[in-house]
Amino acid sequence: MLRTLRRSAVPALVAAVLASLLTACGGSADANSGSGGLSSVTLNAGATGWTQYAAVLKLAKLDDTPYKVKWNVFQGGDLQLQAVRAGALDVATSSEIPPVFAAADGKANFKVVAVQQGNTLQQEVVAPKGSKITSIAQLKGQKVGYVKNTTAHYFLYKLLQQAGLKWSDIKAVPLLPNDGLAALNGGSIAAFASYGSSIIAAHQQGATTIGSGKDILSGNFLWSASDKTIADKSKLAALADLLARIDKAYAYIRDGHEDEYAKVTATATKQPVSQALQQIKDGEAQRPAKLEVTSAAAIASEQQVADSFKELGALTQPLKVSSFWTDDLNADLKKALAS
Repeated sequence: MLRTLRRSAVPALVAAVLASLLTACGGSADANSGSGGLSSVTLNAGATGWTQYAAVLKLAKLDDTPYKVKWNVFQGGDLQLQAVRAGALDVATSSEIPPVFAAADGKANFKVVAVQQGNTLQQEVVAPKGSKITSIAQLKGQKVGYVKNTTAHYFLYKLLQQAGLKWSDIKAVPLLPNDGLAALNGGSIAAFASYGSSIIAAHQQGATTIGSGKDILSGNFLWSASDKTIADKSKLAALADLLARIDKAYAYIRDGHEDEYAKVTATATKQPVSQALQQIKDGEAQRPAKLEVTSAAAIASEQQVADSFKELGALTQPLKVSSFWTDDLNADLKKALAS
């Protein structure tokens, strides 16, 4: 159980999330007799912020899958994991943090099946335009918004430690990205720890960076599938193929197609194309997007995260993260990545 603010029952929450936040974006292709028995498969997959995976697959002309993919958009990986647990998603994408909290009750019905290396940029603590706060140390006694059970929760905690502060030294306020941005601009919080589109928007509105998770986060982004999905051989085969396609699509972007991807990204994130292009180049320079199978090193990395949250008090008991990792996809994924 979590000491921090509890949410309502998972099924009820996911139903509300799906009603208000979920956006289905087709990434399907016509099935045919040569599809390897996958023509009847539909993968319900999650994405945070916008359907970047559908976009990159389309741009690389790799969206002609012999199965159907329905991309569903959420404000964070934590909500995706709750949707997986409730049976609303087959697979979720997140940082290392959401699976820790999704498994904290000891009843995880999902497993991490793959790791996507990615950049750790746009993971920041920001102060609003005109603020006199310029450092993390100045947050003592201040109301600070953060996205609970996500990278923002983790890097804010670590940044406070680096500044010689405890979590209890701030008035931590859990907020969703959009709500946090509104609170920051409205003056009800002194700073906001978030990621992605909300940080882009914050800077567009004059916010300044006072701390970054760039050198704190591992860059491991996890693909977690429900136990039911893993037990379905057809869905597991489709998932291996989908992840391999995503890996190839990002390689295609790196191979001289950043400009095209920047235009798509800029439209989705409502920022100038030049800014989107620079972010893409900076991200790839820091850590190129790459799919990998599960490994002992990746498990150890997430274990460090879980141990930190136990130290913080967000987890009331130790958590062995290897209990919700599996190598069931490894053989198929290795084969698909090599093809």
